[in-house]
Amino acid sequence: MKRHAPATARNSEPLAQVLAHELPESGLVLEIASGTGEHAVFMARRFPMLDWQPSDVDLEALCSVNAWADESGLNNLRPGVALNSAMPDWPVERTDAVLCVNIDSNSYGQEESAGYRKYDACVCINMVHISDWEATVGLFRGCSKYLAEDAPIVLYGPYFEDDVETAPSNLVFDHSLKERNPAWGLRRVADVDCVANDWGFRRTRRVRMPANNLTLVYRRKSAYGVRDAVSAERQLLSVSTKKQTDS
Repeated sequence: MKRHAPATARNSEPLAQVLAHELPESGLVLEIASGTGEHAVFMARRFPMLDWQPSDVDLEALCSVNAWADESGLNNLRPGVALNSAMPDWPVERTDAVLCVNIDSNSYGQEESAGYRKYDACVCINMVHISDWEATVGLFRGCSKYLAEDAPIVLYGPYFEDDVETAPSNLVFDHSLKERNPAWGLRRVADVDCVANDWGFRRTRRVRMPANNLTLVYRRKSAYGVRDAVSAERQLLSVSTKKQTDS
């Protein structure tokens, strides 16, 4: 049975605009905590050259994910898989990216990944604050094992930031989450950054989103160093070319 989340209609397009700059042109994207499945349909339709793999820990949510997927008829949208990010082993083949909307884990398994396909990106929307902290730790641990070298991790949701005033609505939301489950609640960006660093990732981008949300992008520190070197080389080449042209 299909579920519906009203917020999806508001945040899908702004999030897609950010993803357009972060996701690879082609490959396999793992979405963690897909919820209703509406984001999966929207993103698979928006990025037809990417294969989209939705997942969730909740079996009823997976039923909704698959109902939306079946209705969409999209060839690049795969059936949802049961995945608990807090667990050390994920039921994946091998992908190129990971998208994580709201799911809050060091590098897990530095050995060469054999027998499964690595993800080209990981997307996690609105899960970090409605899950135990172990789920976030597990997210980064799993991504250190199952993501390709240059694959981004994209998190979306509300967060606390040091030296940034928290919106009153986010304070109310945080209180309501803790009333439902003391282990839930908005996380500090600094804490997420610390866990990411433990598992070999660093934050490369922060984007303010509608309704007092943030999009946070993480990449492997090793890959980011390579990207920095390539960028610097291109800048030097550009400067050199300009000097030759001017002379």
